[in-house]
Amino acid sequence: MLSRTSLFDQHEALGARMMEFAGFNMPVQYSGIVDEHMAVRQTAGLFDVSHMGEIFVRGPQAGAYVQRLITNDAGRLQDGHALYTVMCNEQGGILDDLVVYRLKADAYLLVVNAANIEKDYAWMCAHKPTGAEVYNVSDLMALLALQGPQSLEIAARITDLPVHEIPFYRFLQPAPSRFMGFDKVMLSRTGYTGEIGLELYCETKNAPALWDAIMNAGQSLGLKPAGLGARDTLRLEAGYCLYGHELTEATNPYEARLGWVTKLDKGDFLGREALATIKAAKPERMLVGLVMQERGIPRAGYSVTTESGEAIGVVTSGSQSPVLGTGIALAYVPNSKYFTASDRILGIQIRSKVVLAKVVRPPFHA
Repeated sequence: MLSRTSLFDQHEALGARMMEFAGFNMPVQYSGIVDEHMAVRQTAGLFDVSHMGEIFVRGPQAGAYVQRLITNDAGRLQDGHALYTVMCNEQGGILDDLVVYRLKADAYLLVVNAANIEKDYAWMCAHKPTGAEVYNVSDLMALLALQGPQSLEIAARITDLPVHEIPFYRFLQPAPSRFMGFDKVMLSRTGYTGEIGLELYCETKNAPALWDAIMNAGQSLGLKPAGLGARDTLRLEAGYCLYGHELTEATNPYEARLGWVTKLDKGDFLGREALATIKAAKPERMLVGLVMQERGIPRAGYSVTTESGEAIGVVTSGSQSPVLGTGIALAYVPNSKYFTASDRILGIQIRSKVVLAKVVRPPFHA
């Protein structure tokens, strides 16, 4: 039996095409993936991403505990700040990528991928010290993502909070009187589309009213409901990694170009020793962006080749870019300037033909 978010009735009423994702029955599209994608690039789109996991960490040792769990430096966070990071095993493999919010000195919220909730929670509990408590509150919280150039203007229509003034990777926890009467709300200047936007956390029971209020407020500004199909093409155009594709336990952050969230100098953390060794030796492969130079749509699992057809790597994510009107992909290739240099021409094996593609540094659409 697939789980449903509290917005299932809204999705059905809007005629969404539903699909299974991470054990949930989720909307993949409403008006069409390309239409929803371009709405987010040009006006705004609203996503239900309540399938994501939320894990609270509280207690006098919460800060030190979170610091040990993740590769990025949680010590630099202040109240109301967030950061993107990964969580690694002792071998340096990526268990998950996540966003960490500091609510206060002894309280943090970790937002993890839907498919990894139970795995992440078990890992966190197994490494929990005295003085920190861990709570999986995923079933109690809903998450809506309002993304696109008009997103902040739309949000301003349902609250008197200064949404235009929230810096990137900062968040507000308004009092109920400041936000539709709802308790336990967070407005976060984050997203997964490469556009300006907000992610709105609320109690599950309040999600339908919040969804309806946003849709009504954004109707005159071109807001459209958007599904997981557009969410995937948007994040790919932005060059963002997806767990299970670019990131797995067989992947380390250096080869995924996430060295910028791996702070070896912050002190000890899980996987640090292995990651230091990987960095010193340099990773054997590297994630690159590819733009097709001929007709053809690259797909995950397709072989990446030299121009002459020798297999050297594999596509992890690929699609037609609605903005560029051509195929784009993320792929792992050998960590050599010969293969990773910008404008290098490689090939992608599409059925029986090697189709040429150019190495680029994402984002693709900018």
